[in-house]
Amino acid sequence: MRRSTLIAAAAALAGCAALSACVTAPTPKSYGALRAANPRSVLVVPALNSTVNVDAADYFVSTISRPVAERGYYVFPAHMVKRLLDDEGLSDAGLVHQADASQFGGLFGCDTVMFVEIQKWESQYIVISTSTNVEFDYTLKSCRTGETLWSNNQALSYSPQASSSGNPLADLLVQAIAAAVEKAKPNYIPLTQQANLLATHVAGQGLPAGPYLPGQHKADQKTFPN
Repeated sequence: MRRSTLIAAAAALAGCAALSACVTAPTPKSYGALRAANPRSVLVVPALNSTVNVDAADYFVSTISRPVAERGYYVFPAHMVKRLLDDEGLSDAGLVHQADASQFGGLFGCDTVMFVEIQKWESQYIVISTSTNVEFDYTLKSCRTGETLWSNNQALSYSPQASSSGNPLADLLVQAIAAAVEKAKPNYIPLTQQANLLATHVAGQGLPAGPYLPGQHKADQKTFPN
């Protein structure tokens, strides 16, 4: 598991070179509050969709559980979470994100709750070029105190690039076809998976190892300092 995670993280970081926009890592965060809380579980609630793409939140939910779990935390099943929230009258993501984090602790017995706001989920077509853009705000709060323990932002873009054949007209045609294909079926899921991996795995920015990551839990303070 650890080997596959490292390989996936390395691939995601290497993939940034192929993206037209990759966020530069800011100053390392302080992890004092998160380490003091020492959570074992993470409840990921439905994402708040601040874009015009009505399907963005549904697609996003399929990508977030695995990278959080790979950091050593128990992640509550997404479909079970949605069903219980619906039963509690919290079927609207806006209401969920306005609720006090401690409310979720009572409902699910979770240690923390992760809120994600989708800021961008778009594909822009300009002449013979298409750019697919995603941006997410991540916030992890304590279900005991409501305190924000960790936050992150990831904004990534992808534009298909056709290889040069030496024939300008042929290259323009190939580029136009590649742009049209991306416009018809944007690369949202790979971009989102990459954003989630960067948000949770990058040293000094992501999530420190949780209790279900043997050998790393509480042993990574150099890369995730207090």
